[in-house]
Amino acid sequence: MRLLSHLLSRFVEKGRLTVITADGQRHAFGSGQDGPSVTVRMHDKKLERDLFFNPELVAAEAYMDGRLSFEDGAGAFELLNLFSVNRKGLGSHPVQQALRKAWRSVRRFQQANPVAKAKENVSSHYDHPAAFYRLWLDETMAYSCAYFRDPEEPLADAQRNKFRHIAAKLKIAPGMRVAEIGSGWGGLAIYMAKECGAQVTAINVSPEQLAESRRLAEAAGVAGSIDFREVDYRNLKGKFDRVVSIGMMEHVGVSHFDDYFTTIRNLLDEGGFALVHAIGRMSPPGTTAPFIRKYIFPGGYVPALSEVFASTERTHLWVDDCEVLRLHYYWTIRAWRRNFMARRAEVDAMMGERFGRMWEFYLAAVELGFLHGSNMVFQLLLSEKRDDVPVLRDYMVDAERSLAAREGW
Repeated sequence: MRLLSHLLSRFVEKGRLTVITADGQRHAFGSGQDGPSVTVRMHDKKLERDLFFNPELVAAEAYMDGRLSFEDGAGAFELLNLFSVNRKGLGSHPVQQALRKAWRSVRRFQQANPVAKAKENVSSHYDHPAAFYRLWLDETMAYSCAYFRDPEEPLADAQRNKFRHIAAKLKIAPGMRVAEIGSGWGGLAIYMAKECGAQVTAINVSPEQLAESRRLAEAAGVAGSIDFREVDYRNLKGKFDRVVSIGMMEHVGVSHFDDYFTTIRNLLDEGGFALVHAIGRMSPPGTTAPFIRKYIFPGGYVPALSEVFASTERTHLWVDDCEVLRLHYYWTIRAWRRNFMARRAEVDAMMGERFGRMWEFYLAAVELGFLHGSNMVFQLLLSEKRDDVPVLRDYMVDAERSLAAREGW
């Protein structure tokens, strides 16, 4: 326990972490003030050393495998909450600093996403049964940051707010040709077809999502207005009045940002413009956390805005508008996690207990990342010419109100 105690004594300042080792001894760390108190039990001796060298990954794997458990009704959220309020202490430890330096040195390799690899990476997360996602998403099946008018607003309403907000920014008119890069479960495509009268080409590399999207579009009566295609964004051809991409840039990888923005530019017809909605970080460029990289979003990366704007500069795109959503994704994931935990027995029966623990750890980690960490969501409007997007933002408010008045939800 000597090595791990050295780390935890420097790491845990706020709150308290009590560790029960495999031989039954109890070790307490932290002041007990200004943070949660959590008790964990380690079920084998080797875990002490493993946690010292890579606590962010090993804690998750140990919980998934049953080598680490919680006492007094706590769970992954409570442990990660303790971590999130003490994150500076962990990052300052010399071993952890060396580990982060090593991760940064290989991040381009970790984020390599050629066409075949990109499909494999997306499949590992999104090709779970639609029935699994239906357990904890709302009826829109939107799996990206919602747009809350109030933190306690129902999730489905907030997701429809997001669809409306995006459609208004894009100023979509009936008959417009819209390309959606990374169409998810089809909610935005259905909204643009149903409420705006657009003709949508929606692309994805997840067969499971495409099948469910087609079913939902048929149920909404707009199947004839949406062409769902299984194709990588780099292989989409044609010209469109608008291009929209929600929650896709995070899967591109830093080495492919220029490919991504060049593709968007090339898809735009004369006078057209695009909207990109993605997770970003307010901190300098970094790396993807090891647990997320290995188990949740392989090949994924949340960019710093400096990396995003450097790429738009290189690809000769105007950034006509930038909006930063700071707490909206925290409120979104909080709702997802609560839904997930309420249906946890069904999740375990459907997907297995180890999977359920993994997803619990994931949802808790990302929720707290948007509450205490550097994560946020940004929305960009992009165009080739400086006046393709109206120069006054008033049009967005007017369009949003008009859409709200005539929606048929």
